[in-house]
Order: sequence, then structure tokens, then C-alpha cells
Amino acid sequence: MITNQAYLFLIFILNGLIIGFLFDFFRILRKTIKTTDFVTYIQDFIFWILTGIIILYFIFTFNNGEIRLFLFLGILTGVLIYMLLFSNFIIKINVKIINFAKKILEIPVKLIIKIIRKIFFKPIAFFIINIKKSTKNITKKILNPKKM
Repeated sequence: MITNQAYLFLIFILNGLIIGFLFDFFRILRKTIKTTDFVTYIQDFIFWILTGIIILYFIFTFNNGEIRLFLFLGILTGVLIYMLLFSNFIIKINVKIINFAKKILEIPVKLIIKIIRKIFFKPIAFFIINIKKSTKNITKKILNPKKM
């Protein structure tokens, strides 16, 4: 009985570690991608929905749906362990990796945009400019037929 509860406590510490990592995932998103307050609210909502699903899944899978105080103490312990030991490291590394990837991807994306502009927008702009010139010439001829 006690070994079963110790086992459950360790499982819910793992649950807390997962929730801490999920929390940091959203923190990393906020640090690397600037978002509006509305998007932040949506992210918070998604975080709490996912956290609830994870906790309920663990409770039903490992404890047959029985809610006990020590389960929540295990979750709290796991979150605290994660925040104190791993959080700063995980955030720093991931933010650096994402910012580095953004810098690397920025060059090809700018090149692709430049190519798309040359292929699509310059001919369209050239076509529109020529249409404007043609209509301008036609309207001049229609309005001033004496100069012909």
C-alpha cells in the first residue's frame, strides 16, 4: 500500500515536471515571437486546458480516478523541481536556438520574397503602368482631337 502511494507520488512528480515544461514552452513562445494580449490570453487558455487534460489523464490512468491530496502535492513538487533546476537552462537554450534558426531562415525567406517580387509583381506593375499610359494617351486623343 505505501509502496503504491510512493510510486503514485513519483508519477505525479513526473506529471509536475511535464506541466513545468509545458509552461516553459509557452514562455519560450512569448520570448521569441511577439504577440498581442489577445493571443497571450488564448495561449494561457490552451495551457490550462492542456494542463487539466494531463492531470486528469494521469489521475484516471494511474489512480483509477481517485483524487488524493498527495497527488497534488506530487504535482506541486514536480513543478517546483522543474522551475528551480531546469527552467532557466531550458528557456535560455531554446530561446538561443529559436533566435539562431530565425536568423538562418531569414536569409532564404528574404531571397524567396525578392524572387517572387521579380517574377510576379514587377510584370504586373509594368503592365499596370503601361495600361495607365495607354489610357492617358487615349483620353488625350479623345478630348483633344484637333492635335491629330
